[in-house]
Amino acid sequence: MLNKWMRRDSKRRILYNQHEGERLRWKMIAKSTILPKDITKQAKKILHKEFPRDSSITRIRNRCNLTGRPRGIIRQYGISRIKFRELADAGKFAGVTRSSW
Repeated sequence: MLNKWMRRDSKRRILYNQHEGERLRWKMIAKSTILPKDITKQAKKILHKEFPRDSSITRIRNRCNLTGRPRGIIRQYGISRIKFRELADAGKFAGVTRSSW
């Protein structure tokens, strides 16, 4: 099920993958303390003006692949804790059992 938030997040992931290398290079130049200040200022300007805002990694949100829920994601499986519990109880994951003590 793709809702508008999942579509937006997938667009952001595509933009990030397109601009990742070049953006990282400019970011390192902007953060450098060895280079002169005017070069770092110019690199910061380029970062803000030439790259789309959504190409930043901080704009990407981990979401459940089944429901689009933004919180409580189990990274190994890419689904929310609620769906994980439902699927684990149904025996869909090999080696996953409910804890008992």
